[in-house]
This record gives sequence, C-alpha cells and structure tokens, in this order.
Amino acid sequence: MTKTVELIFDFVSPNAYFAYYPLKDIAAKYGATIEVTPVFLAGMHKLTGNAPPFIRDGEIKGKNEYAMLEMNRFIAKHGMTEWAMNPKFPFNSVTLQRLLCAVGNDERLKLLDVLLPAVWHDGIDPTDPEAIGPVLMNAGYDAAELLMKTQDPAVKQALMDNTDKAVERGAFGIPTFFVGSEMFFGKERLGQIEEELA
Repeated sequence: MTKTVELIFDFVSPNAYFAYYPLKDIAAKYGATIEVTPVFLAGMHKLTGNAPPFIRDGEIKGKNEYAMLEMNRFIAKHGMTEWAMNPKFPFNSVTLQRLLCAVGNDERLKLLDVLLPAVWHDGIDPTDPEAIGPVLMNAGYDAAELLMKTQDPAVKQALMDNTDKAVERGAFGIPTFFVGSEMFFGKERLGQIEEELA
C-alpha cells in the first residue's frame, strides 16, 4: 500500500516553501505520495489564536534573530540559494490558495512547482492576478480560466472548509503534515516524517 504524506499548505509561509522540496525527496525515497491540502493561514490563526512567529515573538529578546539563524542554516543545508523574501510579505494568499482548491491534487503539485519559485525566487506580487497570470500562461495554463475559478463560490467554500477541518484535526500553523493519523508541525520535523515512512 502506498503511503501518503498530507501537506497542509499556504503559499504565504516561507517555511512551506522550505519544507516542500525536501519533502518531495523524502516521498520519492520511500515511494510515498504527497497530498496537498490548501488552507488559509490567516483564517487558521484566527481560529486558533495563533500568530506569525515574527509578530508573536517580536518582544522576546533574541528569538527572531535565532529563528533567522536557523532559517539560514536550513537554506544552506538544502542548497536553497535562489530563495529570497517576497517584498510583499506578509501577503494575502487567498487568490493563490483558491487556485489550488480549483484543481485536483496532481495539478496542485504542478502548481506548487510553478508558483513557489515565482513567489519566493522572483518576488512576484502574489496578490495581483495580473502578476500571477503570466506565470500560469508560461507554464501552459489557461490563466484567465483558472483565475476565474478563484471567484467560484464552491472554490471559496472549499478553502474555508479545508481550513476549518485542518484546525479540527489539530493543525495550528504551516507547514503541518499528516502521515496517517500522526501529525507533524514545522520543517524541522522532516526527519520524523522520514522515520514514520520508513
């Protein structure tokens, strides 16, 4: 039986970017599939009372500086030299998240491969359909049709439902992973996910 790693995902999280690529390697190593569940992190924070770490830890002396140190270590370890902080961060990710909800899982994985570099290498404005459209077109998508789907009430509802259900299952931030009933939070848990798959 093929094992599945469910990735609870939102484009706005830099850590989702960092986790995704090593996760692909781990999944390939163990013959596992990745299932992407798009959620709206801002909604998740509202439901759980959580907050972005750079805000939550802002008054704790040295904590954000240490988080940057760990982030830079992770970037160096995994050779993620193209990564750059998006100039719009923290941005409203709702359009990108609805794009993911508008397609099936195989297309979601393809969209991650297309849009993650656009957001976290090239620094496009993730809130602007006119910036997103050319990226989709260059990857062979009908950008107008796909972006139109982000306004479909069923797609909007799917994103809200995904967010609610993820919180009900215990998720409070991004990236969260599920392997069966086991939940893992954060890019630092990739080693534990590998152990679980093994």
